Formats: sequence, structure tokens, C-alpha cells
Amino acid sequence: QVQLVESGGGLVQAGGSLRLSCAASGSISSVLIMGWYRQAPGKQRELVAAVSSGGDTNYAASVKGRFTISRDSAKNTVYLQMNSLKPEDTADYYCKLTTGWPNYGIEYWGKGTLVTVSS
Repeated sequence: QVQLVESGGGLVQAGGSLRLSCAASGSISSVLIMGWYRQAPGKQRELVAAVSSGGDTNYAASVKGRFTISRDSAKNTVYLQMNSLKPEDTADYYCKLTTGWPNYGIEYWGKGTLVTVSS
């Protein structure tokens, strides 16, 4: 069993910063991708940023240049540094882990952490 625990959410004023963390624990053979998703009220869950085992990163257009994803492979932890936050960044932020070899493609989700950006 794999558990993902997010932390670092909270209330911040527009223009401020937050750093989210997601720590994975349990029976993890290898990690292919770790990423952050978000879901605002009444909207679908969307990809925010992801980082592969090789260090390749992918960002949603709406956060590119403001958010930075990073990963500590030794600790199976992924971070999301969020700068220049906007009210439209308000959402529940979820961490996702996708396994690599030998069981490719199994996905695990955290329970989420709430980010609220006030105007």
C-alpha cells in the first residue's frame, strides 16, 4: 500500500507564495512520475505540474513562470513552489504518484490540501 500526504496549503494574499510538499510512503518499487493537480469548486481536476524520474517537467500554461515543481527521489517527496499567487489559483491541490518498473502505470492520490488566495 502506498500513501501520499500533502502539506503546506493555507490562506495567502494575492501576490504571495506557498510551498506544497507531498511525501510518499509504503511499498513503492519505483516512481515514474509525481505531479500536482488541482480542483476548484465546480471545475474538473486539472494538471498543475509534473516531474518524471528523469527530471523532465511539465506545467499548465496558467502556472508556467510562477510555479516550480521539484523532487527529492531519495525521499519520494515532491514539492510545488507557488509564487505570485492569484485568486484563480484557489483550489484543492492533490499529489499523484505513477509507478514505474516493474508495475508501470499504477496511480496513487493524496487526499489534498486546500490553497486559498484572497484578493
